[in-house]
Amino acid sequence: MMKSRTCINLLNINKYYRTGFMRHLSDDRNKNDGLNPIQRTLGILANDMRSIKNYFAPFLKKKATPKKLIDSRFRGVNPSTERNEFQTHCDVLVIGEGAIAASIAYWLKKKARNGLSVVVLERDMPHLDSKVCSTLPVGGLHQQFYLPENIEMSLFGAQFVMNAKEDLGIDLNYDPQGFLTLASDKNAQTLKEMALIQTELGARIELLTPERLRAKFPWLNTDDVALGCQGLEKHGWFDANNFLLGLRFKAKEYEAYFCNAELIDFEFQNLSDVIVEGETKVSSYNALDKAVVKMPDGDLRTIKFAICVIATENNTENTARLAKIGSGSGGLLRIPLPIQRREFYGYSFNADLDRAPSLNTPCIVDFNGTHFRRDGLTGNYIAGFSTTATSDSESKLKENDFKNIILPSLMHRLKMSKPPKIMDSWKSSFDYNVYDENGLQQSPAVGRAISELIIDGQFRKIDLTRLSFDRIIVDQPTVEYAFM
Repeated sequence: MMKSRTCINLLNINKYYRTGFMRHLSDDRNKNDGLNPIQRTLGILANDMRSIKNYFAPFLKKKATPKKLIDSRFRGVNPSTERNEFQTHCDVLVIGEGAIAASIAYWLKKKARNGLSVVVLERDMPHLDSKVCSTLPVGGLHQQFYLPENIEMSLFGAQFVMNAKEDLGIDLNYDPQGFLTLASDKNAQTLKEMALIQTELGARIELLTPERLRAKFPWLNTDDVALGCQGLEKHGWFDANNFLLGLRFKAKEYEAYFCNAELIDFEFQNLSDVIVEGETKVSSYNALDKAVVKMPDGDLRTIKFAICVIATENNTENTARLAKIGSGSGGLLRIPLPIQRREFYGYSFNADLDRAPSLNTPCIVDFNGTHFRRDGLTGNYIAGFSTTATSDSESKLKENDFKNIILPSLMHRLKMSKPPKIMDSWKSSFDYNVYDENGLQQSPAVGRAISELIIDGQFRKIDLTRLSFDRIIVDQPTVEYAFM
């Protein structure tokens, strides 16, 4: 960055001053008289470099950051660059408490810096100390998707995670052991088609027959497996909690403002000169104008904004309803978001296996979506399973159903002779788009894409046009096929 800035300043020197500037570099050459040519040349160069350094010194000054500043976020201490005063106005209001919202703020401020004021409205922040974030393998990196957009976003996300130490100033403890997806006869052809698309887009994966699976993973039961797909590069898992902390901290360092408050309602502004395309009748447009928020002390305040981005991980349906999405009187506003609530159940267990998986064993994704991996050196494992929770009347996975749903799959796949010992269990829930099957690993690319739409008016790095709201309006979903 310093080199680029120096070159730009050098090229921007007014043409009328370039001659004087170049003469200034050699003002002290008479001091080198009497020296041999080599010594004289070195002396001139030394004087010139000192002059260049003095000229550009104002441009290259950087504010020092105390070393303890990075560690302070883990103790709940805000970095010194965070503004504590309530922001009543902003250019962009981001509503959300997770990685997507933090990523949008990060990319907006990284690109625009002081050119945009960004406020992130967080209802609460359980993710900062959640056992789910620090224990689960859900901070997973893999490119085993069907949609090219998801594959490209996952590839970028993997690179972002691996560069997090440099870009976010935090170690995400990335473990590159990868993912191994298993397929039955029913979906083996789909896995082949997915592998072809992934390879064409640059993902490094390998298809494994049952014979090769048995040779590579002798502890794995492959009697009912028709095909396996293993990620060779940019597949693994990372610390999801640190990832979120890093995004938030860096966004704050760029002077994004994070507000811990609950969205209560929106205030609207009538725009009589705006006509919305797709409406059945011509009417004035009521645009979002202000967010009414409830502070932790119960005080109600408003935040006026130019652009609002809804990036919530929970309560999305209610937030959309407040914005009259899915409940408005207009034609477009009557279309609800394709959002469902998903529940994730995780388990930590210990198993004494005759042939235990090696330390470099990938995370195994089984037919029914159950996934498991080894955890440490003492025979501990982590397993997870997620299910859609749309109503109380539907069958849901309960924590006490481990022995009825997950356990049979684990015992079969790991060739267990006796049930494992359950050490811990946990549950989390989140909203997700039923079309896309996106996850944490796509959040860097999603945040960058939203920043491109806001700042540039179009996608620049990865074209996500097919994932726009238009597909919902015309009822032509671009649906992902995912094994996990």
